[in-house]
Amino acid sequence: MQPLFLLILASGSPRRKALLKDLGLRLKIVPAEVREIPRSKEDPVFFSKRMAEAKAGIVSSLYPSQWILGADTVVVSGEKILGKPKNFQEAKSFLRLLSGETHEVITGFCLKHRVLNRSLIQSVSTRVSFKSLSREEIDWYVRTGEPLDKAGAYAIQGKGAFCVKAIRGSYTNVVGLPMTEVLEALKKYAGFQLG
Repeated sequence: MQPLFLLILASGSPRRKALLKDLGLRLKIVPAEVREIPRSKEDPVFFSKRMAEAKAGIVSSLYPSQWILGADTVVVSGEKILGKPKNFQEAKSFLRLLSGETHEVITGFCLKHRVLNRSLIQSVSTRVSFKSLSREEIDWYVRTGEPLDKAGAYAIQGKGAFCVKAIRGSYTNVVGLPMTEVLEALKKYAGFQLG
């Protein structure tokens, strides 16, 4: 029996971990500390890819002989990049901004192997439409605490599902990792095979 493919995930996200474990990957979790601050007028796609590459780069310097996966998800409303809210007030402000509107969720990911000098950087975008949220709904949802560690202040796979009226594109991308594209990259670049 072949040893399971080992992938090092440069993220502490339990959602990314669960999505990858479902594929049968053997994972090592090594979160990378990166200041996730967009530059002035930085394109959201470029920003998400830059963050993913930075995370993968930090961890690949520690594990140069392993495949590393870095990822970063941002929510974009108009021209505004919404990361994780700093507090309850910012979470409410994000939800008011998204209420009744369609926004974009962009995940940049980077697959990197330092010794082999191989690197792939990609991004995937999904459009998400929110229902109109009442003040009471926003207050209740923020009180659950769920929005505080989520880009855009909601979790589509959790209690925040009630906010979402429709999505166009990858569901797992909104959760935190576009699995179709990540799996294709792992197969093509890293030699990963299912089973």
